[in-house]
Amino acid sequence: MSGLTVSDISYNYGAKRALDGVDFAVDPGTFCALLGPNGAGKSTLFSLLTRLFTAPSGRITVAGYDLASDPRRALAQMGVVFQQPTLDLDLSVHRNLSYFAALHGLSGREAASRIDAALERLDMIERASERVRNLNGGHRRRTEIARALVANPSVLLLDEASVGLDAAARRSITGHVHELSKNDGLTVLWATHLADEVFDDDQLLILHRGQLLENGRAGDLRGDMALTDYFLSRTAEGAA
Repeated sequence: MSGLTVSDISYNYGAKRALDGVDFAVDPGTFCALLGPNGAGKSTLFSLLTRLFTAPSGRITVAGYDLASDPRRALAQMGVVFQQPTLDLDLSVHRNLSYFAALHGLSGREAASRIDAALERLDMIERASERVRNLNGGHRRRTEIARALVANPSVLLLDEASVGLDAAARRSITGHVHELSKNDGLTVLWATHLADEVFDDDQLLILHRGQLLENGRAGDLRGDMALTDYFLSRTAEGAA
């Protein structure tokens, strides 16, 4: 199956269970919001998806490739934006993307074409020559997302990609990634603790204390409640 599937994934830190039987699938062209309070297990799940950690049991597939048995092909289908910034501040936007392209074996016209296309998709082409140090937080995040697109992934993972941004920048970044999913058919997994970054038509996963509490269309799950209120009601002390 294409897209992203996570089947019965658990993970412990010593005696502490960080994830407990997490199971879900995200179809191609779907924006899936992984919503959970801090400490819910979102970053642990992302570490497993990117093979920073290895799950002792269960199964993860990326664009149809098994992450355990065929990690090279699975990871090649994946673009990742981590919570902590990883850009070289002293290089230009274009040089940051060129370096990333070279790491993926891309050079010459192909690399240049992919870089320009990625920057166009994030409305960053006019800032290509600017040093990253001179960009605001929102444009730095756009640059990181554009960099993740250079390798033409089919699955895009974003771990708290809007952290530290103001409301306008968060709204802009969230809107851009929704458009990538809708227009380019990307499978998107967007981890956040902020319910206002989730649209009613998004697939919504609610993770709390390592367990997946909900999996469905956000608008259907929240019903007549504001999503923030629904989220708080599901993750309040004793609610799970």
